[in-house]
Amino acid sequence: MEAAAEKSADNIATIFPKELFWDVNPSHLDVQEDKDLIIPRALYATTESTFTSDIMRLERLYKRTEIVKELKSTKERISNMVCTMVAKRYQIKHFSRY
Repeated sequence: MEAAAEKSADNIATIFPKELFWDVNPSHLDVQEDKDLIIPRALYATTESTFTSDIMRLERLYKRTEIVKELKSTKERISNMVCTMVAKRYQIKHFSRY
């Protein structure tokens, strides 16, 4: 129970670039309630060279199953390259958005 409370106390604005949340105030986002927005946005602008650091930030907050679930169901424009990198990292079947 403490881990969940600790995760909810995280301020997204201090973990991810604020530019990723251009349309909301990142300091008002709740780690658990807003994971459907946070997870895809955290990887929205990732590249092959930044992916490891980007995904590690997410992994501090979420389980791999949560990350994959949100990426598979998001309406955000997540590239297939991101899906491929996530599938490879977690050694799961490849999935794509488009």
